[in-house]
Order: sequence, then structure tokens, then C-alpha cells
Amino acid sequence: MPRPPMKTVRQQQLIDATLVSVERHGLHHTTINTISGLAGMSSGIISHYFGGKQGLIEATLKYLLDELKQALLRRTQGKVLTPAQRLSLIVDANFTELQRSNAATKTWLSFWSQAMHDPGLARLQHINCQRLYSNLLFSFKPLIGKPAAIEAAKQTAAMIDGFWLRSALSVSPEKEFEQAQYLCKSFIEAVIVQHGENQCH
Repeated sequence: MPRPPMKTVRQQQLIDATLVSVERHGLHHTTINTISGLAGMSSGIISHYFGGKQGLIEATLKYLLDELKQALLRRTQGKVLTPAQRLSLIVDANFTELQRSNAATKTWLSFWSQAMHDPGLARLQHINCQRLYSNLLFSFKPLIGKPAAIEAAKQTAAMIDGFWLRSALSVSPEKEFEQAQYLCKSFIEAVIVQHGENQCH
């Protein structure tokens, strides 16, 4: 397998350093100097690759978003799955080790707060919400039909985001994240079972 170009390696190192800087200092106190210091590079390289701090912040959010997408693809690509199995894997993809890490949780929380004031981050967050909803809708439809699937997808998306947020803010995140995954999957199972029972009556 060919090695990635040096530019790609350095960009990823700067993104990783941004995650660590936000974890340690928060988004507002993360600067070009804190990032470049953690990456062991000159501050000018951030402007060279990303056009400045804002470009690097957006690239870091895109990285987390892409990791969500890739986490689901790794679990589903090339496999024959039932819609119910796929729904369960969508939940798993949102609670990976990376997405539950201190660096990722603190960065996500900072991004969500900043997105209310930053159109670029707001756009990326909207893409993330739509992707989750679309994936859930696609898998619910064959099981319960489109009208019910729309409602179930919205409820499940809110549940995944809500439980992730509560877990990230809890005093024992790891335990809470595990329970969150279980509760999200239990909700999906309950929706499917309830729909089947309603169809019988």
C-alpha cells in the first residue's frame, strides 16, 4: 500500500493536534500557536495548508464527520444485512471509540456551541444531521413503511444525539456511553415490534 503524500500526513497531524488542543484548552483558547506547538511544526504551516485557524477548525470537524461516515461504511460495506441489523450498526457507528474519546467529545461540544454563530460550522452540522436522518430513514422504511419511518428516524436521530450529549457531559462517560448504545437499540427494537403488533390488529 503506497504511503500517503507528506502534505496529507502533515494535515492529519495538525487536525490531531487541534483535537488535543481543544481538549486541553477549549475552542476559544485554542490558537495557531497551541496547535502548531502540539504538532511540532511552525505556525506558518497552518496558514499554508488551511488558510488559518478557521480553515483548520472546519477541517477538523470535517474529519470527525468523515469518521462517522467511514465507521458505518466499514461495518456495512460488502455485507448482506437486514434493515434491523443496519439500524443497529448505525447506532454503533455513532458511539465508536473515537467519537467517545475526550478529545472528540470536547471538540464536538465546542463545535455545536460555535455553530450557532458560525455559518460554516452550522452548514457542516446540518450535513451531519441530514446524513444520520437519511441513513435511519432508509433502514426503517422496509420495516415499517415510509410514514412511520419518517417519524421513527427523527425520534431515533434525536435519541442518538441526546444520549451522546448526556453521556459526554456525565461524570462517568464510558459507562453512560455503553448504556446509551443499549437504550438506542432498545428503542429501535421497540418501534419495530410495536409496528408489527399494530399491523396485526
